[in-house]
Amino acid sequence: MALSEIDHGRGARASRLAALAGRLASRLAAWRHDDSDRSVAQRSAGSAFLIRVASAGIVFVTQILLARWMGRFEFGIYVSVWAWASVLGPLAALGIAHAAQRFIPEYRLGGDLDGLRGFLSGSRWLCFGLGAGAGALVAAAVLVSDLVPPAFVVPFLVCAAILPVFTLSMMQDGIARSFDWVNLALVPLFVVQPVMILAVMGGLKLFDGPMDAVAALVTAGVAMWLVTLAQTLLLGRRLAGAVPPGRRRHDLRHWLAVSLPVFVVDGFFLLLFYVDILVLQLYVDPREVAIYYAASKTLSLVHFISFAVGAAVAHRFSAYHVTGEREKLEGFIADAVRWTFWPTLAFGLLLIVLGKPILMLFGPGFEAGYPLIAIIMIGLIARGAVGPAERLLNMTGQQRLCAVVYAVALATNLTLCVVLIPRQGIFGAAWATAGAVVVESLLLFLVVKRRLGLHAFVWQPRRRG
Repeated sequence: MALSEIDHGRGARASRLAALAGRLASRLAAWRHDDSDRSVAQRSAGSAFLIRVASAGIVFVTQILLARWMGRFEFGIYVSVWAWASVLGPLAALGIAHAAQRFIPEYRLGGDLDGLRGFLSGSRWLCFGLGAGAGALVAAAVLVSDLVPPAFVVPFLVCAAILPVFTLSMMQDGIARSFDWVNLALVPLFVVQPVMILAVMGGLKLFDGPMDAVAALVTAGVAMWLVTLAQTLLLGRRLAGAVPPGRRRHDLRHWLAVSLPVFVVDGFFLLLFYVDILVLQLYVDPREVAIYYAASKTLSLVHFISFAVGAAVAHRFSAYHVTGEREKLEGFIADAVRWTFWPTLAFGLLLIVLGKPILMLFGPGFEAGYPLIAIIMIGLIARGAVGPAERLLNMTGQQRLCAVVYAVALATNLTLCVVLIPRQGIFGAAWATAGAVVVESLLLFLVVKRRLGLHAFVWQPRRRG
């Protein structure tokens, strides 16, 4: 009797578990086929997050191996020059790449197919040309100037050759995300390229090839050219099925009028993100830069949370603003902030606990950067608390105010870097960055609240009644 009761109880539990699994599967299937804006944005954010998780893992392993193979000096040169490429490449697009998430919804919702077709083709050619021009200026400056250290000359020339395709890839990323093609936007640059770099550099190491900054930069440049070409072909096929053929109208003056303020914001944002490394190069040798970079790269998992959410929701902000759907906009920004803050806090605390053994993977001496993780994390938590507030301002016509916020934050960061780095070295750079990000977050919250009347903060005020 007792055994039969036990068997009956087990059978009942199994039935309940099976029923629960069935309900979860049904809800998941319904969510995957739900075409509401919220569900689409959640799927896009989830896809972007998973891609960035994979990318962060691949890039992190690649950086660890490069640091061990190249040594701190050559690795420091490599990351210093790549920091310049990461600033100049997006800036050369003059803000048009990010403004794609505003132009494309406007053209589509307004039924302006001529303008849409013109933007989809003209913006890419324009960005490629702008990147080529930026590369030519970098090459000329390096060849003419006596201020560039000899060890940096060839690496900077390689950087100049990368800029045209770097800028084009930024433009195509913006176009693909505006159509909710997150995989096409992110996989080539964030997954395929680092895999190619790891494979080629691993082959060079295996066969006793050169393991210096020039070899790493050439590998990265060739990989970027190849993956961007493949992305161009795939994007062309997708667009051919989504946008009917017809006449094209190139509103160049309108594009620039809207994009240049975004360019200013992008400039301030990128410099705010990289100014620590750029200023460090002036005061410390590449070995110290390598230690600082390893610590900041350890926090990459936290950085891309904000990126993933912002990449998925920005064009929804624009659409709700254009159609005047205030209630949806309020709810959407609240969701976006929560999607940003809580994962940021959780991953940040985890990295503080595991930071030292992770840094030791880069090689001898890198563990000296462990205290930097906790310092920089202060700013990242503050930034996560306001979510993609800067995307909200850019997508609702508040680009100029957003630019002012970043100008103040950049001025704060630059001032603190110049004051603290000569005295405290890499620790001064960390405190400068954390302080500037806290200032930036506070200003973004205040501007969104006063100009748009929206509460872009993780803790929402209680509603009366």
